[in-house]
Amino acid sequence: MTEYVTHEHDVLVIGAGGAGLRAAVGASAAGVKVAVISKSLLGKAHTVMAEGGIAAALADVDERDNWRVHFADTMRGGQYVNSWRMAELHAKEAPACVRELEAWGAVFDRTTDGKILQRNFGGHRYPRLAHVGDRTGLEMIRTLQDHGIHLGLDVFMEHTVVTLLKDGDRVAGAFGYDRERGRFHLFRAEAVVLATGGIGRAYKITSNSWEYTGDGHALAYDAGAALMDMEFVQFHPTGMIWPPSVQGILVTEGVRGEGGVLRNKDGKRFMFDEIPPLYVSQTADTEEEGWRYTQGDKNARRPPELLTRDHVARCIRREVREGRGSPHGGVFLDIAWIKERIPHAAEHIKKKLPSMYHQFKQLADIDITQVPMEVGPTTHYMMGGVRVDPDSQMSPEVPGLFAAGECGAGLHGANRLGGNSLSDLLVFGKRAGEYAARFAKDNSLGKVNPDELAAAERRALKPFEHQGSEGPYAIQYALQEMMQELVGIVRQEQEMLRALEHIQELKARVARVGVGGNREYNSGWHTAIDLHNLLTVSEIITRAALERKESRGAHFRDDYPAKDDKFGQFNIVVRKGADGQMQLTRGPIPEMPAELKQIIQEMK
Repeated sequence: MTEYVTHEHDVLVIGAGGAGLRAAVGASAAGVKVAVISKSLLGKAHTVMAEGGIAAALADVDERDNWRVHFADTMRGGQYVNSWRMAELHAKEAPACVRELEAWGAVFDRTTDGKILQRNFGGHRYPRLAHVGDRTGLEMIRTLQDHGIHLGLDVFMEHTVVTLLKDGDRVAGAFGYDRERGRFHLFRAEAVVLATGGIGRAYKITSNSWEYTGDGHALAYDAGAALMDMEFVQFHPTGMIWPPSVQGILVTEGVRGEGGVLRNKDGKRFMFDEIPPLYVSQTADTEEEGWRYTQGDKNARRPPELLTRDHVARCIRREVREGRGSPHGGVFLDIAWIKERIPHAAEHIKKKLPSMYHQFKQLADIDITQVPMEVGPTTHYMMGGVRVDPDSQMSPEVPGLFAAGECGAGLHGANRLGGNSLSDLLVFGKRAGEYAARFAKDNSLGKVNPDELAAAERRALKPFEHQGSEGPYAIQYALQEMMQELVGIVRQEQEMLRALEHIQELKARVARVGVGGNREYNSGWHTAIDLHNLLTVSEIITRAALERKESRGAHFRDDYPAKDDKFGQFNIVVRKGADGQMQLTRGPIPEMPAELKQIIQEMK
C-alpha cells in the first residue's frame, strides 16, 4: 500500500464558506477534533461575494415580522416543493443565529436607535435582511473564521477532495491532494460534512467563483447518497453585462431594495406588465406606491422589481427576446433616478451600496450614481443538492455524511429568496456540525480500503498518461457553452435531449484528456479532475429537468409553460444505480402539519 500523508479527526468539514465554517464551529464547540478542507485560501470562499444581507425575522425595522411570515414567504417562493420542516426550522432559528454572529463580532448596519438595520429584498413581505452595506458575506466569513480559529480548528488550505471513503455503508473519510505540491492526503474521520457550495461553473455566464464545480454534489452522488431538486438552478436576474470581461458578476438585489428600477431600451418600467397571481395582492399598483415601500412606508406594497428572482429573470429575458433590450443584450437597472426624490442622492447611494459603486466604477468605468447599469440574468445558485434529514442534515443513505448550505437540498424548493442563503448557512451549518459531532462521539473511525485508495489515485493521475492529447479547458468551455444554450433559463425537451448527447460525447473526450508538466500547482491537472464533477452535475440537472414536465419556480419549460399540481406533490430524486447509471425516482413530499398549513393560509 502506498504511504499517504494521513490525518485523523472526529469531524471532517469539506468547504470553508459560511456553511463549512459554521459547521466546524458547531462541531468544535461540542468538544470533538475538527478539520476544515478549503479548495482555496481561508477567507476566499464564495460566501464573501454575498452582498445583500441575512434574512431573519428580527422585527427590528418592522414589528409585524415574525417567523411565521418568514416561513410562509419561503414556502411561497419555493412553490411549495420545499421541505416544510427545514423552512420551519430556518424561520424560527435564523434570528438567534444572527444575534450569535453579532455576539462574535459581526458589525451590522444600525437603525437610529441602535438596532440591527434590515432592508427590503425580493419575495420578503417585510424588510428582513440584516446587512453590512453590501458586503455582508465578507463580514460573515471574517467573523466565523476568527471565531473558529480560536476554537482550534485544523485548516487545510488549497486542498481538493477527489473521493469520499466508506466502510460498508457509512462514511470513513476522504482522499484528496494539496494543490501546491500535488501530494495525496488521506483524511480519516467518523463524520464528514459537505459544504462545498454550488455548480455555477457548469455554465458560461455565472456569478460563481472558480471553486463552484459541483464537487460536493458529485462526491455525495458517487458515494451513494441521493440528490434532489437538481432541476432547480437559479438565474439571478441582475449580473453585469458590459464589458465582456465582467459578464455575470453579481449586481446585488440590494440595489432594487434601495429603490433601483428596471427599464428597457425605451425607458419603460416593464416589470409592471406581468405580476404572478401568487403575488398580486402584495405588489404595488403604481410607481409611487413602490417608491414609498422602499423608503419604509409600512402601508405600501413592494414594487414589482422585488418579485422573486425566477420571475424577474424571465421578464428580462422576454424584453431582450422581443427586441426591447439594452445595447449589449440585457436591460437597464437604474438607481441614479432617485436624485429626483431625495437630496444628496449620490452620497446616499455610495453609503448604501459602496461595493456596487466601486465595482462598476473600477471594472466598467460607470458611475452608478449618475447613469444606469446594464444587467442581465446570470447563473447564480443551485436549489438542489444532497437529500438530508431536515433536523440533522445527515444523508439517509450514507450514515455519517452530512451536507449544509448550497450543496444540501430542501429549504428553498423551486426558487430561493434572496438573503435566505446566508441564514441557511448559519442555521443548517450549525445543525450539521452539532449532529456530526454527536455521530462522531457515538462511532469509531471506519476502516479504509487500500484498493479504494489506489483506484482513486490512478483515476486522479490518469491525465498525465495522455500528454499531447486534448487539454481540459476546451472540454470545460464546450460544456459551459452547451449548458448555457440548451439547459438554461428556458428549457424544452428536444434541446435537453441534445444536451444529454453532448454530455456523453464530452465524457468520451474526458477519458482521453491529457495534461503536461508535473503535479506542483498544475492548474490544467486540477481542471481535468474537476471535469468529472461538472459533467456529473450537468447530466443530473438535465435528466431531472426532462423529468419535470411543467414550469415551476426557476425551472421553466417552453413546451410545458404551465404549473402542474401533480408535480407539486413530489421531489425528483437521483441516485447512482448498482450498474453505475443514474436512477430517477419521485420522492413524495411529506404531509404538512395542520398548524403550518394554517400559517400559509393566513399569510396569503
